[in-house]
Amino acid sequence: MHYVYILECSDHSYYVGSTPDIEHRLAEHQAGVLGGYTSARLPVELVWSAEFPTEHDAFLTERQIKGWSRAKKEALIRGDWNGIHEIVKQERQRREAEKRSLAKESTINRPRAS
Repeated sequence: MHYVYILECSDHSYYVGSTPDIEHRLAEHQAGVLGGYTSARLPVELVWSAEFPTEHDAFLTERQIKGWSRAKKEALIRGDWNGIHEIVKQERQRREAEKRSLAKESTINRPRAS
């Protein structure tokens, strides 16, 4: 089995990772032996984890969650699936509004044919 996990760092930021041995990895993070992001933000606290059947599944999920907004990660930590759905809906609406705005700008700024 493989795990994806979220740590809350001392500065209240989140770190997302994956590992086949979650207890060992958490101990490594707490000891600061991994270097990098979490070692400068100790102590860390495990706030969410999930088990996956393969390393590949865990890797894909880790990558996906790393790309999420803080609000979406916090909804996941709370187990608030409706909250995640609402955030996705808002993000989609925002992207569509930006597309419409860019399309409108390109039409307004397009030189007229003589």
